[in-house]
Amino acid sequence: MHRPLHGGNLAWAAALAGCSPGAILDFSASINPLGPPKSALAAIQAHLSYLVAYPDPDYQQLRASLSELHNLPSDWILPGNGSAELLTWACWDLSKLQRTYLVTPAFGDYLRALKAFGTNVVKCPLGTLDWGLESGIWDKQMDSGLQSGLLLNNPHNPTGQLFFRETILPLLEQFALVVVDEAFMDFLRPSSQQSLISVVQEYPNLVILRSLTKFYSLPGLRLGYAVAHPDRLRRWQQLRDPWPVNILAAAAAEAVIKDTVFGQQTWDWLEEARARLFEGLAQIPGLHPYPSAANFLLVQSEQPSTAVQESLLKKEQILIRDCLSFPELGSSYFRVAVRSVADNQRLIDGLAEILRTEEGKNFRF
Repeated sequence: MHRPLHGGNLAWAAALAGCSPGAILDFSASINPLGPPKSALAAIQAHLSYLVAYPDPDYQQLRASLSELHNLPSDWILPGNGSAELLTWACWDLSKLQRTYLVTPAFGDYLRALKAFGTNVVKCPLGTLDWGLESGIWDKQMDSGLQSGLLLNNPHNPTGQLFFRETILPLLEQFALVVVDEAFMDFLRPSSQQSLISVVQEYPNLVILRSLTKFYSLPGLRLGYAVAHPDRLRRWQQLRDPWPVNILAAAAAEAVIKDTVFGQQTWDWLEEARARLFEGLAQIPGLHPYPSAANFLLVQSEQPSTAVQESLLKKEQILIRDCLSFPELGSSYFRVAVRSVADNQRLIDGLAEILRTEEGKNFRF
């Protein structure tokens, strides 16, 4: 069985650990451990009888709910079969430009979608956005007549770094198309979010991607949405497969975005749990966690992450995310989701045990 490129591959982890998939404690997929919300499960149950009919191809009810959530006309919003489907269409638009800048390290699906359409990709290392503004690198590219695009996510995956609006807004004047993946933005309290949805009507060259599966712990339903100019979304709608969102997913989405209680519970849990996990990891010799605005932490390790991952699986049945799919990071880093306080402590204890000085000498590479 091949090493997975994404987190959450419990079949692969169980085969390596010699146990059932259900026995694995999964820190590799950054999913809210408090969900799915009861509101989602109730909506799914209530709509089971609707499975005999096709979904509304325009998803008018879901778009109306999202329209109310974001205070936007509904034609500025397009639901999709996970934000991954909408990413593919965004990359199709980016491929028409002469080049696209990709902020790296980057989620592997970005490069997959860009390369699928033969996009000319220029990797832009994280940390150069501000430098690019100050030095005028983007102005130089546009002055030369190149029509360029930019793809980034905010908060950034895998570092958890949050870009402020003030950093991104000037880039909208420099690029022909800017795609911002805000898959983890809802893990911040509304007062702390740096979303660009509020300005999307001012910029026809802006596309925002959102996920409803991570925050609400519904990855199996595959549900996300794009926020962009109606002309762009209508073009995607005409070209893509019909009925990409199933009836149960649409019903669950309508329910969860109105579930303010679940949202408040998530924000209260995350702030405390993330801080305690960060402190616990920072106290383990050989590990250096990075501050994060999202529901995961990037950790630098003196021991190769694949060796740490394998030892955790075999000894503790705990799965962490190696960073081999991020070439800029490689085996010196791993990523962990923030889970419950008890689960986080189990991870801290397991890592401390296998990384003790006398045990670290016994790693085999």
